[in-house]
Formats: sequence, structure tokens, C-alpha cells
Amino acid sequence: MSMNVGSDSSGDEEEVNSTINTTPLVDVMLVLLIIFLITIPVVTQSITLELPKEKNVVTVTKPENILLAVSKDGDVYWNTHQIKDIDELVSLLTEKAKIKPQPEVHIRGDQGARYESIGRVVFACQRAGIAKVGFITEPPPNQ
Repeated sequence: MSMNVGSDSSGDEEEVNSTINTTPLVDVMLVLLIIFLITIPVVTQSITLELPKEKNVVTVTKPENILLAVSKDGDVYWNTHQIKDIDELVSLLTEKAKIKPQPEVHIRGDQGARYESIGRVVFACQRAGIAKVGFITEPPPNQ
């Protein structure tokens, strides 16, 4: 019984196999996939909430409602009449707040208006004691 451990006596060398054995990599990937499939449902659990639904409500314009507009420059208009300053707005709103039932204030703000300008109008409504303040917007375009 004989065994050839070294190189062949003919002088030819064996070629070296330079390919990567991917079997262990596939095994590891399958194990990781199974672990992720098991753990993801546990991580994504959350508290059950009933989220509000978006709806487009048509504004009912009543004659007693107050329509305020804020321009891009921050000017405040009562219908079409420009209000000089916030103190004048507060005094006008205070007179209207005494009426029973109290009228609603609808604020239309220009898209380019600063938040500060609209915030001043909302604050004036609070100072005057107005209970209902709403914002008028355009509905989103149909897609």
C-alpha cells in the first residue's frame, strides 16, 4: 500500500481553487432572515389608537360670523376694511363677543403670511373673549 503525499513525479502541480465557498454565507444569511422575521412583529407593536379621519367640511357662512383676513404683508382686514392695529381689532372683537350667541371668527391667512401675523390675530381673539375661532383653507387638489 502506497500513498503519494507530495507532488506528482511527473512535475505537474495541482491548480489552486480560488473561488469563495458561499455555502456558509448562505447559511448565516438564512439564520439572520429567520431571526428578523421572528423579531420584527414584536418591535412594531404599538398602542391601539383611533386616529382622526380627514374630511372636507363645507363652511356655512352666517351673516353674524366675523371674517378676518391676514395678507402676506401682515395687514389685517375685517371683511374688506383694513384694521390699523391690534388694539383696534381687540376693541371691535370685544363688542362682538358680548352678543348672544357669540359669533364665530373665521381667519383667512395668505399662504405667504408669517405665523407671527396670524398668531397676533388669534391672540386678539383670545383677549376679546371669542370662544370659536376657525381657519379657512382651500381643499387639496384632486389627485
